[in-house]
Amino acid sequence: MQQLNIYEAKTNFSQLVEQASQGDTIIIAKSGKPLAKLVPLSSGEAKPFQFGSLLGAIKTSDDFDAPLSADVLDLFKAD
Repeated sequence: MQQLNIYEAKTNFSQLVEQASQGDTIIIAKSGKPLAKLVPLSSGEAKPFQFGSLLGAIKTSDDFDAPLSADVLDLFKAD
């Protein structure tokens, strides 16, 4: 990972974009403080969604879709 100040980044922008496209990460800083990161763009190919990948990761109660009690329903009514 390479860190450059803003002036150097502006001067060498085309080269930095080429480096990023090859997989490098470039940090752009001002007065030594990192402000931005130039990273390679993903290939654009979306990973196919895998159904069931969260199976067992999310828990719901058995009464999740049970009707709400009258006192809870009253909280949703406008005055």
